[in-house]
Amino acid sequence: MNITQAIFSSSPLSQILVDPFSDKILLANSSAETLLWSKPGELNSKAFSLFFAGAFPELITLTQDVLENGKAWYSELTLRSPDGAHQCVVDITGFITSDSDNQIITFYLQDSQEINRNRDTAAAHRHYVSGISQWRRVEKVFQEIEKDNQLILSAAGEGIYGVDGQGRTTFVNPAAEELLGWPGEELVGKDIHAMIHHSHESGCTYPSNDCPIHASFCDGTVHRVVDEVFWHKEGNPIPVEYTSTPIKDNGHLVGAVVIFRDVTEQKNSQKNLLKALTEIESLKQRLEQENAYLQEEIKVHGNYQNIVGKSYAMKSIINQIDLVAPTDATVLITGESGTGKELIARAIHETSERSNRTMIRVNCAAIPRDLFESEFFGHIKGAFTGAVNNRVGRFELADEGTLFLDEVGEIPLEQQGKLLRVLQEQQFERVGDGKTRHVNVRVIAATNQNLKKLVEEKAFREDLYFRLNVFPIESVPLRQRKEDIPSLTMHFIEKTGLKFNKPHMKISVAQTNQLLNYDWPGNIRELENVIERQMIVSKGNQLVFDNLPIAKETVDKSYTPDNSHHIMTDNERKSQMKADIIEVLKASKGKIYGENGAASIMNIKPTTLSSRIKKYGINVTDFKNNDSKVST
Repeated sequence: MNITQAIFSSSPLSQILVDPFSDKILLANSSAETLLWSKPGELNSKAFSLFFAGAFPELITLTQDVLENGKAWYSELTLRSPDGAHQCVVDITGFITSDSDNQIITFYLQDSQEINRNRDTAAAHRHYVSGISQWRRVEKVFQEIEKDNQLILSAAGEGIYGVDGQGRTTFVNPAAEELLGWPGEELVGKDIHAMIHHSHESGCTYPSNDCPIHASFCDGTVHRVVDEVFWHKEGNPIPVEYTSTPIKDNGHLVGAVVIFRDVTEQKNSQKNLLKALTEIESLKQRLEQENAYLQEEIKVHGNYQNIVGKSYAMKSIINQIDLVAPTDATVLITGESGTGKELIARAIHETSERSNRTMIRVNCAAIPRDLFESEFFGHIKGAFTGAVNNRVGRFELADEGTLFLDEVGEIPLEQQGKLLRVLQEQQFERVGDGKTRHVNVRVIAATNQNLKKLVEEKAFREDLYFRLNVFPIESVPLRQRKEDIPSLTMHFIEKTGLKFNKPHMKISVAQTNQLLNYDWPGNIRELENVIERQMIVSKGNQLVFDNLPIAKETVDKSYTPDNSHHIMTDNERKSQMKADIIEVLKASKGKIYGENGAASIMNIKPTTLSSRIKKYGINVTDFKNNDSKVST
């Protein structure tokens, strides 16, 4: 190593040789490596501009000045480490070092704070005695800054303004005028903190001594703030982020330059993102709850895939389903246990406009009294002992869908008022939460009890009863539609045969009569259980039901028909059927077949209708002639 290399390597002044055209560092001494937070040899071949992320335009200007004039100097340039973890402010001098092939620039870098400390010490006395002349010089400094950078200040999209050591405005660029609503002439010479930075967003006072802008021309440090507000002339707050850079003259802090921008759009985007994330989390919880519910339903409710039966009673129920399904009316399904009330509810849901959502079922008889509110409306974490997480209630889970309240008569009296409120207003609060939530839920209720009698006994709210009983449907017991037993039997034999891998089981006419002669107090559920049991114990392919008693069993007493609903005798039913056919023939003017014919209106085969017309002795020609007199 020769003496020149030794002097270069050990110099306390940071020196860097740079190819200005490739922006590559060719050589750096140890002082430069330390200044740029690098290990020995680590800077070689790195881009010199990599360390000037915050002052790239100034570096370009300096380089061009060196190439044109052979030498240039720039003060107060900010260096940053590539990872953004470190930064420092330097004075930088560059000059041309030519070799045989191209031009190389040698840069000298000095820590500005160290230089300024030395200058401050030397100039303290001069500044003290300079008096008013010095402050005039300070004013001239800002005038020169504004003059020399007028093109940049006018073109910049960010707001820029200067303040002197007393916080008075020295200049304002056009962008700042537009963002703040203040003309420059109304700000210059005034305490700008008192005009645009006087309060926090909350409205509480913002003392100037606590202001980072004030601090920058007191401590000589660059202050960057990302979450404050400036106040518009009209009085509304403007979310801003800003950088306050101290300005020095001959080593003395004389003020600061503030660069700021309006971040309203960014703040709104952040709020919208946070709202979206919150909604996503809520939907995630809801989907998790719904998935768990569906898994439970798959395990427990695999029965009754569709309605089976062609009896008059079932056709009447199907007709009622067709009428009420397209509406959002609340439906109350009554009937004995095992008659298929849930099947009717599912049929209503699946033929409604809400069929794209899951029908949520709640067995009111299985919920402990103290958990009804949580089960219906959900709860938040910590609402009560054991509430370790937020929980979505069944009403929220059924939003935009259908909620089936099975055994609705079991709801405790003290909870019925809250249920009534949801039915009337479609809103509720989770347990422990003050936030009111809105839902759009269609409610179908079912019971095997006489709710009207419970109302008389003060065990069920009368207003809730009337709110539920908008469209009543009675699920007829199996003993009143025995003509459906053969088709139900074949349905369950086929279904159970697949379940137990016995696909070829048969039943004789005699055994079918055995089923017809039994009263079925457990209704369809009992029929399915009996068939399943016989399928298990049968050794051949014939099912036998000889153990069923022919004598009528005691009917399940848990259900007592509502006195307001008259159960028709067989003769009354026939009279009603005849009256229905006459009304339909009047409407169709005696037309039986085709579109708008009587058979189409009643949703039965034309041959079946013709058979019934003949059975009841109705003369169709009376209706074709529009004669009001009907032959019977």
